[in-house]
Amino acid sequence: MNMRKTVAIDASLVLSPKGGDASYWTGLVKALTEAGQEFDFLLLTNAPTLPNVPNLPPNFKWLQISGASSRWFSLVAAPLAARRNRANAYHTQYTLSPLAKHGITTIHDVSVFIGPEWFRPRDRFLLSRSLPSSAKRAAKVITVSNASKTDIVKHLRVPPTKVAVTLLAADPAFRPIAQMDARAKTQHLDLPDPYLLSVSTQWPRKNFQLAYAAVQMLSPAVPHKLVVTGRFDAGASAHQKRIHATGFLPTDTLPSLYSMAQLYICTSHYEGFGIPILEAMASGTPVLTSAGGALREVAADAAIVMDDMSPAGWASKIEELLGDSSILAELRQRGLERAAQFTWSKTAQRTLEVYREVTQ
Repeated sequence: MNMRKTVAIDASLVLSPKGGDASYWTGLVKALTEAGQEFDFLLLTNAPTLPNVPNLPPNFKWLQISGASSRWFSLVAAPLAARRNRANAYHTQYTLSPLAKHGITTIHDVSVFIGPEWFRPRDRFLLSRSLPSSAKRAAKVITVSNASKTDIVKHLRVPPTKVAVTLLAADPAFRPIAQMDARAKTQHLDLPDPYLLSVSTQWPRKNFQLAYAAVQMLSPAVPHKLVVTGRFDAGASAHQKRIHATGFLPTDTLPSLYSMAQLYICTSHYEGFGIPILEAMASGTPVLTSAGGALREVAADAAIVMDDMSPAGWASKIEELLGDSSILAELRQRGLERAAQFTWSKTAQRTLEVYREVTQ
């Protein structure tokens, strides 16, 4: 008798180029492919073409559900496909369909309850209603930091024992890149020299207004511009002399972008984890970050963490750091050591523990 268990995974974001959620699913699935053959995995996607995940072992199978909108896919098509294929557990994120059997949901954060003003009215309405019910019906909730677990227990009113923490990591591609190689890789971007860096989709929660205001206050003796990635529509004008917007960039360009930056700045109001600050650390880039959500937990003593959220305070700290090469060198070393403590292999092993618990 075949006693192998099957876990169905909503893999619609695997290898998507946009956002931390995509980084999570890509990193997790790749690490699960290297974690042995304890489970069979059914990767469900509504993508028009199947992602090219290298070295997919025989216990992994793609199931493509063509033509399904994202909402229909997550609420109906994917959980029903998991049931038809007799999956012993179904793993998705945020909204867990009532149709899901033995459902696991990854809730990266509950920022909609912490800063509802950061969300569009429709998203605020949907999330504030779906998250509590999803957490309640889930067999297990996964989140990505201890800070986020505390917030989930508080705002979604689930017992702490129901919430498992699986810390995240930077992709191994993020490492210090030789300056000559990095310049060659980014030549088409016409980057300023020198520059500060912020990598993120520019949602209100990311608080780019603070970053923009701070760099405009830098002394004329500080020549740095702020390079920002992602959609450029959150209140900064391309005419501001200190801002250089790249738009969305392919993942393979980012390690070079980080490696050439003199300082990475994260002004976010709140993060459930904060992968970009780990990517910066792994690239040997000093980090200046806010303390929002899990950022202090992830940064530990390997970054400068700001409680002051005023543009003048940030401008002053940026100038102080740029003027002290010994502090920057120390931050680079601490950052490399800190980033090395986080691996996707550890994330996968902790996630497998959740799968065992739900399928036993």
